[in-house]
Amino acid sequence: MRPSLAFACFLFFVTLFPFMVFSFSSEQPALLCHSDERLALMQLKDSFIIDKQALANGSCAYPKVDSWDSQSVDCCSWDGIECDQNTGLVIGLDISSSCLYGSINSTSTLFRLVHLQKLNLAKNHFNYSVIPYALGNLSMLTNLNLSSSEFSGQIPSEISNLHRLSSLDLSYVDLASPIPSVLANLSSLTSLNLDSCGLQGMFPLAIFQLPKLETIWLVRNSDLKGYLPEFNFSTKLKELALWNTRFSGELPASIGNLDSLEYLGLGNCNFTGSVPFTLGNLLNLKFLNLGNNSFTGLVPPTLGNLTKLCKLYLQSNHFTGVIPSELTNLTQLTFLDLQGNMLQGSVPSSISRLEKLNFFDCDYNRLGGLLEMDAFLELKNLQYLFLSLNDFNLVSRNDSNATRPQAQLVDIGLRYCHLTEFPYFLRHQHRLELLDLSSNNIQGQIPQWMSKVSVETLWFLDLSNNSLTGFNKFPLVLQWSKLNYLKLDSNILRGSLPVPPLSTVFYSISNNYLNGEIPELLCNLSSLSILDFSYNNISGGIPVCLSNFSKSLLVLKVRSNQLDGPIPSGWATRNRLKMIDLSKNKLQEKIPKSLMECKMLEYLDLGNNQIRDAFPSWLGSLPELNILILSSNAFYGSIENPMLNLIVFPKLRIIDLSHNRFNGTLPWGYFERWISMSSLDGKNSPIPKYMRESLDMRLNVIQIPRDYDYSMTITNKGMEMKYPKIIRTLVAIDFSGNRFDGEIPESIGKLKELHVLNFSNNNLVGGIPVAIAKLINLESLDLSQNKLEGRIPMELGTQLTFLAFLNVSYNRLTGFIPQGTQFESFQINSFDGNPGLCGKPLLKECSNNARGLPLPSSISSKEFGLDGKVVLLGYGCGFLYGALIGHIVIKRKPDWFAKTFSKFPTRRRMR
Repeated sequence: MRPSLAFACFLFFVTLFPFMVFSFSSEQPALLCHSDERLALMQLKDSFIIDKQALANGSCAYPKVDSWDSQSVDCCSWDGIECDQNTGLVIGLDISSSCLYGSINSTSTLFRLVHLQKLNLAKNHFNYSVIPYALGNLSMLTNLNLSSSEFSGQIPSEISNLHRLSSLDLSYVDLASPIPSVLANLSSLTSLNLDSCGLQGMFPLAIFQLPKLETIWLVRNSDLKGYLPEFNFSTKLKELALWNTRFSGELPASIGNLDSLEYLGLGNCNFTGSVPFTLGNLLNLKFLNLGNNSFTGLVPPTLGNLTKLCKLYLQSNHFTGVIPSELTNLTQLTFLDLQGNMLQGSVPSSISRLEKLNFFDCDYNRLGGLLEMDAFLELKNLQYLFLSLNDFNLVSRNDSNATRPQAQLVDIGLRYCHLTEFPYFLRHQHRLELLDLSSNNIQGQIPQWMSKVSVETLWFLDLSNNSLTGFNKFPLVLQWSKLNYLKLDSNILRGSLPVPPLSTVFYSISNNYLNGEIPELLCNLSSLSILDFSYNNISGGIPVCLSNFSKSLLVLKVRSNQLDGPIPSGWATRNRLKMIDLSKNKLQEKIPKSLMECKMLEYLDLGNNQIRDAFPSWLGSLPELNILILSSNAFYGSIENPMLNLIVFPKLRIIDLSHNRFNGTLPWGYFERWISMSSLDGKNSPIPKYMRESLDMRLNVIQIPRDYDYSMTITNKGMEMKYPKIIRTLVAIDFSGNRFDGEIPESIGKLKELHVLNFSNNNLVGGIPVAIAKLINLESLDLSQNKLEGRIPMELGTQLTFLAFLNVSYNRLTGFIPQGTQFESFQINSFDGNPGLCGKPLLKECSNNARGLPLPSSISSKEFGLDGKVVLLGYGCGFLYGALIGHIVIKRKPDWFAKTFSKFPTRRRMR
């Protein structure tokens, strides 16, 4: 029995042994990391410094490497390190957002960690190091994240060696290069993120065909070109994001094969053609952005099949036809943007089915017909509603039942909706932040109940371009406590100037019939940037506080009122004023020198007042001044030339001194130093640039572009012209209607960027200088009503190829009018009052003498040049040679000389 008992015990022990081993091993400490990898990690840590500034401003989380300690034996316990539980090898390194700063290259000890499967270096600052090619040696990598890490340069081709790589994220790395086609070798890739990498060239089509690829993010690469391939059913794409690239072409119908697709972002590209109806096959789609392209044709009704869709962007295309009623099948839809197309018809009444809709925008279309506001107010989740710039007749029921639940809107845009009164539903809106009722036909006073609408939330209010007459029982200071933007222009408002709340940044109430004086309460608006109450009947003086109440003020425009007294003298130091327009008032006395504190001033218009002063040469110290208008005042005296080597008016390009009492010679010294008139920056820009203040306001989910354009009125081409926008390349001088005398200086020829030159109605003498022909951009030239004489230089006809207006009437010009040029197209009255002129377009024909080549009317010492000196030298040499020969003849043959010249009779002197 004993042998059998021993054998049984043996079998029991053998059976129990694995469990004993497992139990024993589970109680043992985990394998420690390898010493060589621990050393490599410590050396990696020592190669960087901690960016304390990044840590302080919150642009990184915390320095994970701070927990790495050389005295610690087990690196697997360090922050950001993951080890294999069986081998102790480092397989994961995540030191993202660790405030690291320093360079990294292919010799880094990082690349000794050859067993790495996951590497995350995102959100550090690697000093614009080139992406190391040694990454290709980490053949076990499945996840690589270098996003926002301040690497630079191209994607190394060695990265194609990473055959196990599943996720590659290089977003926000400045690659500034094409995508290497070898990325198409990454057969295991499921996710590719190259957001904002400065990519260039064509995107390799083969990458779209990677068998396991599910996510492609190429957004915000404005120089990346490409087009979509034909897709087959085996493609597993779930997310395709290409917005803000230059992908182009038509969408292939085979895009409907991407039945796993959940996100399709193609906005802000260059796609064309019609949208294929096969998009309706993408039943898993939750996000679709086709906005800001050039798609044409109908909005596919098949989009109504996408019942999982939450957001639909179709804005800024060329879609025609109607809004498909099938879109109201999208009951999960929260966001629908149709603005900026050519859609017709009306909004489907079944839109009330979209119970989850939060945002609806159909601005800038051709929609029309009756539109019931109740259809939108029934949508309890609706917050953002934009119906502007269509041809709707908006119907809002005057229902006094406030208990009926309705949407609490946040932003409402109802421009051009044929409204004749304030919509009744506004009474019950308590969360409004933006309300735009501009460009309707709302008449009468603003009702008292409007003063209580969204008192604590309203941020933006535009009631401009209506027929409003006043405020019915409003408080002296408007009560919207958070109001930022208030625009009341172009109504028929009467009474005193309303005072907006302290929070106001933009306040414009021009083109009304307001009267009374400027309330000093305005000076409490310390956040104000734009203040415009031009074209009213406001009288009295300008309060001194208006010159220094806000260091945020950029624009002060009070043009065309009845203001009198002096210009305020307390302009604050370090102010930000860029535009001051006090023109067309009754302001008097002198220009205060405290205006020199306006170092950012670009535009100063004091025209059409009663200012009596000498020329304010001290304004020449303003470094940004572009436009100076002092016309129609009582300025007097001569304009002294500036001191040598003194930079004056360095950016001046428009100056109007017309209709004053300036005298003396034209200021040739200024003409020599007006730098911007001789060489203008930005003149070759393909996109015209205007003088404006851009107030791009981010409000909730939308960007609100609100540009305030500078405007002016000057004389151009013989008539007063209003410029509602001022292009930054316009260059003009108007010195007309003064008492300037002397000749037109040659230095005028230095101002080669001039478009408009007006010296009319002065006492100028001499000839028209040939130097004016150097003004090759000149479009308008007025020298009329002076005392100019001589011929019209032929060069004016041959070199001023842009000249569209010329007036030299009522001078003393003579000779032949240049022919074969645009001079023939000018009216006869351009040459009136010059009896000595002849030739077309005048009826007076020229004599043969007049048809001779005209001499220059005015020749300066500089233009006299070498030819003149040669002539003088010839005369001198001829005289000396003749005298020498005569002396020799008289000496050697006196008898012959006497005999020969005694034959000529002598003339007797008359008594």
